[in-house]
Amino acid sequence: MAILVLLNSYSQMKKSAILSFALCIIAGSAAMAQVRNQPGTKLRPDETVLLYGDRLIDNTDPVLAAKVTSAGFEMLCDNGLTGEEEINPSGNIGNIGANARFDLYFPKKPNGQMVIVCPGGGYGIVSSYNEGIYVADWMLSKGITVAVVKYRLPNGHWEVPLTDVQNTFRYCRAHAEEWGVSQIGVMGFSAGGHLACSASNLFVDDVTRPDFSILMYPVITFGPATHGGTKKSLIGPESRWNDRSKSVSDWEKDMAQYAELQRKYTLENQVSENTPVTFLAHCTDDNVVPVINSIMYYTRLVDNGVPAEMHIYPVGGHGWGFSSEKFVGKGNDRFVYARQEFEKSLERWLKGLAE
Repeated sequence: MAILVLLNSYSQMKKSAILSFALCIIAGSAAMAQVRNQPGTKLRPDETVLLYGDRLIDNTDPVLAAKVTSAGFEMLCDNGLTGEEEINPSGNIGNIGANARFDLYFPKKPNGQMVIVCPGGGYGIVSSYNEGIYVADWMLSKGITVAVVKYRLPNGHWEVPLTDVQNTFRYCRAHAEEWGVSQIGVMGFSAGGHLACSASNLFVDDVTRPDFSILMYPVITFGPATHGGTKKSLIGPESRWNDRSKSVSDWEKDMAQYAELQRKYTLENQVSENTPVTFLAHCTDDNVVPVINSIMYYTRLVDNGVPAEMHIYPVGGHGWGFSSEKFVGKGNDRFVYARQEFEKSLERWLKGLAE
């Protein structure tokens, strides 16, 4: 209606001016949509580090540092995802490809610890608010340096998420002294817990081995108790491997590889005495990732002499992350009854590592 009035009042207006006005309206609508994607905190990273490229392409993530730099790693495997990233109002980012990156947050008074955070999302998205920036906010208040990894999604290339996390470790180890960091651990949620657990057991050297591990309602196994979506997104559906239209030799080869990938990423079987000290948290009523995942992993840690602490809460479901009422509003935190206890336990555990 406003545009019609404008046209009637200024019939001699040039078409180019009208077009410019319309474009401003469209741009304003897009800006309003972007505002709705803002997280419930004004915190922003001090630096965003691109793992592979030298510039952001088709980026729509509002959580971005004013300072964007490049780590300069060579991308040895491309996951094939192109085009604009997808982000919803909850901060779930999809279609992450060449923009793989991590956001760095530096506390005013660093305590010597750093946590590399792997948000969850079933290897199909990255839950960058609930299990990313809100985590950073809490960690900073404890003097902990943080890197939130917005890792490439597999898209048929199971190796790329772990590669991104390991490259983040390489970069952070190289800069640890200048940042005042002496310990670097990993933290992961749900499928991000599977990724953090992979980093804790499938490391390639001392640089990529975490000093400690925090696993929140993690996917651990690719056995019967797995989360099917996580397994399918990482290594593909069984139908991809069990296609009978292939030759017998190709079918046997593919099925052997599928079995090997299931074995490799069934992480309770990868635990050794070199697995880092671990903190686990899960809820009994988690109907997405069964609590037996954490229990199996804890048992293997104990069997291998790895110090471990596990907290199992009766209710809370799945995905409660760090979405406290501070960020999501009063009455919207389904884990509110135990959040303070959980945070105090995690803070105590982290302080114990530094002593």
